[in-house]
Amino acid sequence: MKLRSFILAGLLFAILPFASSFAQVGISVNIAPPVLPVVEQPPCPVEGYIWNPGYWAWGADDYYLVPGAWVAPPAVGLLWTPPWWGWANGAYVFNEGYWGPTVGFYGGINYGYGYWGDGYWGGRWEGNVFRYNTAVTRVNTNVVHNTFVDRSVVNKEVNRERQETAANLAAACAAGGGKQGSKSSRVREQGQSQRRRDQVIQQGRRRGARQRRRTGTRGCSWSWGRQRRKQNRERIRI
Repeated sequence: MKLRSFILAGLLFAILPFASSFAQVGISVNIAPPVLPVVEQPPCPVEGYIWNPGYWAWGADDYYLVPGAWVAPPAVGLLWTPPWWGWANGAYVFNEGYWGPTVGFYGGINYGYGYWGDGYWGGRWEGNVFRYNTAVTRVNTNVVHNTFVDRSVVNKEVNRERQETAANLAAACAAGGGKQGSKSSRVREQGQSQRRRDQVIQQGRRRGARQRRRTGTRGCSWSWGRQRRKQNRERIRI
């Protein structure tokens, strides 16, 4: 009986570091999370710490920002998968972050500093030592000496963003029922859009001149003019 208890206790102790290695779905809300703010990463203060990016969490009745932090992993060799909000069954569902031997799926969200939508490029484990890619991650080099420089991952991120932009443009064009068209057709469309903008601006100026003649005023304030220009831009987009 004692032997069985010791075996169970040993197994429990062995799996505790990996207890959070599986994604868990938390709360769901009907309000979309705000856009993540652009923040400056503080330098890593201690060797072995791994960056956990900030994210939006849900409070009593609204979102609140959990700032990013350098965190000691629960065991050697573990990496952090950030939490993320996803859309499922008509609601925004929160997926909790977790530690694991590999970085899992986190919604394709770009958290920056190596978390660019998939995987983690800010560093890697080499045996029992975590090494930091200073091309991506900020560290205090007076304290942290396990570093390397790999700028190729930055180029991969730039290429990925370009591919996503092209894919989004193609999807938007397909949704509109047309083709991307040739360069000359795009130039014509840009010219037509510019002419429409000019026409709206000229119409606004003529209306303003007629209004000044009726009221006897000399002009409009800067804030009123800015508001009018904003309305014109919104009218153009519509």
